[in-house]
Amino acid sequence: MASYNRVIVIGNLTRDPELKRTPSGAAVCDLRLAVSESYRNKEGERIERPVFVDVVVWNQQAENCNQYLSKGSPVFVEGRLQYDEWKNQQGETRSKIRIVASRTQFLGTSQSHESSAQPVDSSDATDAQPRNSAESAPEPEGDEEIPF
Repeated sequence: MASYNRVIVIGNLTRDPELKRTPSGAAVCDLRLAVSESYRNKEGERIERPVFVDVVVWNQQAENCNQYLSKGSPVFVEGRLQYDEWKNQQGETRSKIRIVASRTQFLGTSQSHESSAQPVDSSDATDAQPRNSAESAPEPEGDEEIPF
């Protein structure tokens, strides 16, 4: 049986990120996203229906999410679905499907960098190169004028 477990969502955080640490010290951040679905009903009215998604982010990405995201922040998440099942204090079985993020990309501008509209990709925190190829082009040498 073939299977493929990959999901991509873009939404806004419904609350501030919650950062925790495992006993071994690994960072774990829980996010909750609202992803809107919109359509027109038979009467032609536009209907928007939010879908709420739980996301778990690990290690350096978790620390970045905790540092740079807050309630309302737009974020792109790529990852896989994970099914969790547990028993509550009353002995009832509970379950949840959530996304385990392999990549998060911040879509809004941070308050300290409001002049920069470039998205921040937290999956590669060491990437300091500009994302726009025009920004990374070398400057022409000398006093030559560009004819355009």
